[in-house]
Amino acid sequence: MREKLIVEKPRCKTGIDVLDSELNGGIPVGSTVLVSGGSGVGKTTLCMQFLCNGVKLGDKGVFFTATETVPKLKKHQNVFDFFDEKLIKSGELSIIDLWSISDRLGLSPERYNLEEANILFEVIRDISKELDAKRLVIDSITSLCYRLQTREMIREFIFKLGSSLAALRCTTLLTSEVPPRVFQYSQYEIEEFIADGIIFLEDVERRGDLIRTFQIVKMRGTSHGRSKFVLNISEKNGIELAPMLKSHV
Repeated sequence: MREKLIVEKPRCKTGIDVLDSELNGGIPVGSTVLVSGGSGVGKTTLCMQFLCNGVKLGDKGVFFTATETVPKLKKHQNVFDFFDEKLIKSGELSIIDLWSISDRLGLSPERYNLEEANILFEVIRDISKELDAKRLVIDSITSLCYRLQTREMIREFIFKLGSSLAALRCTTLLTSEVPPRVFQYSQYEIEEFIADGIIFLEDVERRGDLIRTFQIVKMRGTSHGRSKFVLNISEKNGIELAPMLKSHV
């Protein structure tokens, strides 16, 4: 009987030890991963830490913000030890305001038509290629999808974006905003089917306190754990994950 040849896929380490362990070494290179959750659960922090840790491993990163201005984002991230503005000055980490680009291109401030959506897609792809980015974040894909007029446009945009960045061997995190205590991973219920992976963050109420939780829902190209973890955010370590006791669920 012929033995099956197992080819180990290259990994993009997040630098968060528990997460990398659950993913058997990290996210498969070139994947598009949806980071879903409500407000305040740690989506932006997780994504920025993913980029900053990547710089330490030799990966350039780009953070496209569509939810807050660049100065405001840097102010909020400066409290964490993993974030260093020197990474921006050196060109290893780029933070770009997506709506400023949209305005400079003369795109509609309300809803994009198909041509405008393609222009924005090409700009994101070309910037990533020009900067030789190996890690990319869009925060949030929900804000971007709001300007796309149809579900078909949303599907095509995310598929083209993921495919083109995968060809550049760029691993992408897309944050997705969902209402609290609603069992869904994206606002439009399209994104999760196109994404290669889903990481779900949520608040769980326990005895009057809100506990942040973390769970890998899916990740194509690798076996992975699906246990729920308690998520803590500290200035020193950023994202901290600890096993969740059954009594906390």
